[in-house]
Amino acid sequence: MTQNPPLLRPDLAPAPVFDTTRREGQPTIGMVSLGCPKALVDSERILTRLRAEGYAISPDYKGAGAVIVNTCGFLDSAKAESLQAIGEALAENGKVIVTGCLGAEPEYITGAHPSVLAVTGPQQYEQVLDAVHGAVPPSPDPFIDLLPASGVTLTPRHYSYLKISEGCNHACKFCIIPDMRGKLVSRPAHAVLREAEKLVEAGVRELLVISQDTSAYGLDRKFATERGHRAHITDLARDLGGLGAWVRLHYVYPYPHVRDLIPLMADGLVLPYLDIPFQHAHPDTLRRMARPAAAAKTLDEITAWRAACPDITLRSTFIVGYPGETEAEFQTLLDWLDEAQLDRVGCFQYENVKGARANDLPDHIPDEVKQDRWDRFMEKAQAISEAKLAAKVGQRVEVIVDAVDADGATCRTKADAPEIDGNLFIDEGFQDLAPGDIVSVTVDEAGEYDLWGRL
Repeated sequence: MTQNPPLLRPDLAPAPVFDTTRREGQPTIGMVSLGCPKALVDSERILTRLRAEGYAISPDYKGAGAVIVNTCGFLDSAKAESLQAIGEALAENGKVIVTGCLGAEPEYITGAHPSVLAVTGPQQYEQVLDAVHGAVPPSPDPFIDLLPASGVTLTPRHYSYLKISEGCNHACKFCIIPDMRGKLVSRPAHAVLREAEKLVEAGVRELLVISQDTSAYGLDRKFATERGHRAHITDLARDLGGLGAWVRLHYVYPYPHVRDLIPLMADGLVLPYLDIPFQHAHPDTLRRMARPAAAAKTLDEITAWRAACPDITLRSTFIVGYPGETEAEFQTLLDWLDEAQLDRVGCFQYENVKGARANDLPDHIPDEVKQDRWDRFMEKAQAISEAKLAAKVGQRVEVIVDAVDADGATCRTKADAPEIDGNLFIDEGFQDLAPGDIVSVTVDEAGEYDLWGRL
């Protein structure tokens, strides 16, 4: 079993897990899902609709009547990856339907791959279905094609992403998500709770709450109460915490009312894990990003969160090499990280993205300087991670089992989200464990990102 590499990409969704059972003559569709977990949820919704219409899901290109590629368009490197995936699907299958964030730029896709059957933007489920119908006509058998109560999921059975809203009201200069996905649109709280209940009933042990801006949930609905449930992140988190599963909050923008979530973590209703994208620490850099520029107050908030919930794990992502970032500004970020002592950290080198306002800023940073700053940032973050994990040796912790093979069990603590954080490995006495089990483990050994332990 290998350790996680230092280059941890927090925008990558986990590898899909498909149910590939198929009846005689059943039409099949393949799916390539790129980008963030929010896109993965979109893929799940598309496949759930297709399964309801009698389609099977193919695990490979050759067995599919057509392939849907759900693209990412957040960074230029992600766009290149999406074009490469489309080209691979065309070469291997020939019938390709493109959707997702990059689908908001159809000419960009068709310019590179003119033979794609259709291009649709994010959340355009009906258009995707229409394109599939044209390429591979449905042939349902209502007596055989039973849809699972929880729908089609692309994650292991024991955890699932729970998307609570679409879009974002912020205007960060480096980001084009509001242009691709629109303004904030929150789901009714009762609908979110109903989906969560179905997932837990189907065996999900961990709910990963996601959106573009989780702490803004319900703002567009004026935090209205419908069917007994208020559309506010604090109320929603409390309601979800009553379902008996682990509840993990992602993409929590640092609004002041985030402090109201901490008591829920201290009381065990929500996992003591807070994923907040701080992006930088120098006030001038943050202003150029059009982000809140009160890094000193953020340190005060972090101190208060830890006082209220000493076990809290803080995850964040940062951008280095943003236009105009001076060496002094970058050093401020390093000093801030020293003081904040965040548990889990991801870092990106700034990239221009077509349509982003940051492209027009002066004083862009040379690639070699961005690389140097990324290296120095990750070196510091790695040292902090290593020290924090070393302090866990000898402790008894609860873990959820993700996988079991001949070598051992791969697990996660409450401090680790799937795919983006570390693992805890059990090398002995693991034979009776199964994915989804939650067990108590003594930590024996620590590395830079991972732990080893025993039952």
